Amino acid sequence: MSGGEPVLSAQGLVMRFGGIAATNNVTLNLARGARHALIGPNGAGKTTLINLLTGVLQPTAGRIILEGEDITNLAPDQRVQRGMVRTFQINQLFDTLTPLETLAMVVSQQQGLGGKWWQALGASARVIERCEQLLEQFHLTAVMDQQTRVLAYGKRRLLEIAIALACRPRVLLLDEPVAGVPAGEREELLQTVAALPADVSILLIEHDMDLVFSFSKFMTVLVNGTVLTEGAPEQIAGDARVKAVYLGHGDEINDAIAAMGSRHHG
Repeated sequence: MSGGEPVLSAQGLVMRFGGIAATNNVTLNLARGARHALIGPNGAGKTTLINLLTGVLQPTAGRIILEGEDITNLAPDQRVQRGMVRTFQINQLFDTLTPLETLAMVVSQQQGLGGKWWQALGASARVIERCEQLLEQFHLTAVMDQQTRVLAYGKRRLLEIAIALACRPRVLLLDEPVAGVPAGEREELLQTVAALPADVSILLIEHDMDLVFSFSKFMTVLVNGTVLTEGAPEQIAGDARVKAVYLGHGDEINDAIAAMGSRHHG
């Protein structure tokens, strides 16, 4: 991880459910502008950690610092207002709205216009301009007037990330963005994630090794609620403990690195 004060810091987080420590003294620092992946096998504690960071759960012990401010006891919506947004929080809310209407609502709220997005859409050039930017950036212009519930699943995932970015986050938690996306829709999603703004610090939680290794510059491996190791992707790929406990063998990691190289040179 690069130097300087982290934009987000989890310090000694513990989360106990009865006698079980789902998160056991986890410390994780997200550098400013980071492309940081959190990986680990099922049951490693990734979801618990993200729920702690976003305020869904309150830790048994430990602190969470966002841009120098202790947010450990803040509600989820207060964390969003301070610039930390998670894609998973918004992924099933707007099925009967179109992508344009959905983004207009979020952008209107972001610009202080409250819930009167249907007025702002016709009256506010700022809202229209921002919505057009997001629709184009996330390849949604062609489907902007279709109800969200009829969109292809890959487009729904793109809309989720567009909604998150409409909140103007400084920290974005991408919670398994390609989960369930058919192979034919994945490349557009991968390219869009790769092109997210450099000034947004991103923590990616993902099982897909191709995305993890093509996207991240730094990785944290979580096993049994504890940080096993951290480092650059090349270090993680060569770590025998990671191969043993996470993947069982190194083929998937090596395949992902090879794919990353061919994509960059193809």
